[in-house]
Amino acid sequence: MTRRRWIADTFTDSTASLLGAQAEHLARVLRAQPGTRADIVAGDRVYLAAIATVANKEVVFDLLEEIPAESALPITLLLAVFKFDRMEWAIEKATELGVATIVPIIARRTEKHLAQAADKRAERWRRITQEAAKQSRRADIPAVEEPVALSVRLKQASSARQILLAEDEQNNTLRQRIEAALASAESDLPEFELAIGPEGGWTPEELTLFARHNWQFASLGPRILRAETAAISAIAITSALL
Repeated sequence: MTRRRWIADTFTDSTASLLGAQAEHLARVLRAQPGTRADIVAGDRVYLAAIATVANKEVVFDLLEEIPAESALPITLLLAVFKFDRMEWAIEKATELGVATIVPIIARRTEKHLAQAADKRAERWRRITQEAAKQSRRADIPAVEEPVALSVRLKQASSARQILLAEDEQNNTLRQRIEAALASAESDLPEFELAIGPEGGWTPEELTLFARHNWQFASLGPRILRAETAAISAIAITSALL
């Protein structure tokens, strides 16, 4: 049977603790007992662990041994804010697929009320990534940055290969862009930033801004995809080629 995996709220070199809702679920719902084994994510490492003590507010594990764990994909997803229910689905699936960072972007076509509410949603998005990381047995939780205007985000320095998924691009597919980046990499696996637009796509002014900051444009094919479909497709293609 596959062991359950938990993400520690606090940890030392030899112990890890689950607090609050995690502890209560383990103690009251699962009725965990001392000696029960589980995988515990502590920082960027994963350990085989055994429960030492159980209480409703804290469950303490003894860390027995470190076990192999895959690191996150070198992918940062710039995701323009769109309808929250569908965006939450995209964030959940992006986490399951292994992205390292998610950046909510306020784009020109982001609906005004969504843009205004985005800051208050960031913490909820982080909780979604935590639950999705546990479900998919990740060794880490992707960072969810604070929502930021596109123009501000594009000014940030980056050494990543930056690729914009654009509906009007006809000459270069995402696969071609990724393969070219991998072929030109000198040694280490390059990092990638993938930008997904809002409902209605990027405006001409935004496309010009991307080009001014030397982003490469790429296509996901001839069909018009919803934002969440485009995000998952882009991550899956990139992951398959890394």
